[in-house]
Amino acid sequence: MSVQPHPADSAPPEFLQLAAHPVRWRLLTELARSDRGVSELTQRLGEPQNLVSYHLGKLRDGRLVAARRSSADRRDTYYGLDLARLGDLLSAAGGALHPGLRLSRPLREAPPRRARVLFLCTGNSARSPMAEALARARSGGAVEAVSAGSHPRPLHPNALRVMREMYGLDLAAHASKPLQAYADQSFDYVISLCDRVREVCPEFPGDPQTVHWSLPNPATGEPDEVTYPLFQETAAELARRIDFLIAALADRAPAA
Repeated sequence: MSVQPHPADSAPPEFLQLAAHPVRWRLLTELARSDRGVSELTQRLGEPQNLVSYHLGKLRDGRLVAARRSSADRRDTYYGLDLARLGDLLSAAGGALHPGLRLSRPLREAPPRRARVLFLCTGNSARSPMAEALARARSGGAVEAVSAGSHPRPLHPNALRVMREMYGLDLAAHASKPLQAYADQSFDYVISLCDRVREVCPEFPGDPQTVHWSLPNPATGEPDEVTYPLFQETAAELARRIDFLIAALADRAPAA
């Protein structure tokens, strides 16, 4: 009687082979928490910069990590993780062993206790007010989200439009605020959304988790109709990242 080969007899998925290297796994772990530069990753891993750069290159080739030039200093590069793609790859890898191992946990499971999150960008006119509205709506109110900017400007018309058209959210009442408005308040997470504001972000009381999402500014100064697609891309990226943030908050132990 011939023995039919089982799928598990084949080579492991390429994703697992790529991620299994200890240095690459540590890089993925760091980038799952926050976008980071090479020098920062070198410090956190305690490895030589050439080794870190080599393994980042491998992860980029495998489309697990993306790179973007810093808007604060064009000589620097921020690396970030596509968590949605990684989730799909992990689910597929589990499913290759058994259908029951495919990931099925809902991303937006409500956090066990109310969480406070502060979103920061330069103008508090586009990225951070959109993030604030999305975090509130997509958590069902379980996230108390606020936003501020280092140099506040009026809400951009495309931020108002994209939130209304893509997510049914109204930002008309948004009033841009300076960082100092929240200087004495405690948060669970402080999330910077642009590279410039990360450089000037003050320390907040209560030892919050500090996270950086290196997102380009969709307000490029061009006409609104030209930049609207950029606002759509930014809003979609914020929604993806916020869903994973909500999952991280839901994973916390309930308050005693």
